[in-house]
Amino acid sequence: MARTPDPHFAQRIRASFDRQSAMHLIQATLPVVEQGLTEIHLPHWQGVEQQHGFVHGGVVGMIADSSAGYAAMTLVPADASVLTVEYKMNLVAPADGEKLIARGQVVRPGRTLIVTKAEVFAVKDGKESLCALMQQTIIVMHGKVEK
Repeated sequence: MARTPDPHFAQRIRASFDRQSAMHLIQATLPVVEQGLTEIHLPHWQGVEQQHGFVHGGVVGMIADSSAGYAAMTLVPADASVLTVEYKMNLVAPADGEKLIARGQVVRPGRTLIVTKAEVFAVKDGKESLCALMQQTIIVMHGKVEK
């Protein structure tokens, strides 16, 4: 994987995450930001549950999308931003645990398109269980910084 053209990528990504109202709304955090890899953690609380008491699939999709998108953002120049073009997600087990961890990773970097993946794990009694897999395409918007 090519080195990032922005040596301050982690600071830029954390600032972007802090501006995401949707992540604040669901109480998500971004504890891991590395080149080509990020993690979003989400506590399981009543406000993100569906009718069976599991974390709602839409919320699982939110953290998968953002974790993989931020992984892509670690590889773009400081004067660029990223946007999801598409993603495909498989919910392979109920999102049932004390918290969820979404691990986003770059699969194939590119100048215009970046292919990523995310795995979402439910953590219960300290044990991680895979609950979702996602593949995503990100477009790099050169010369367009975030608001």
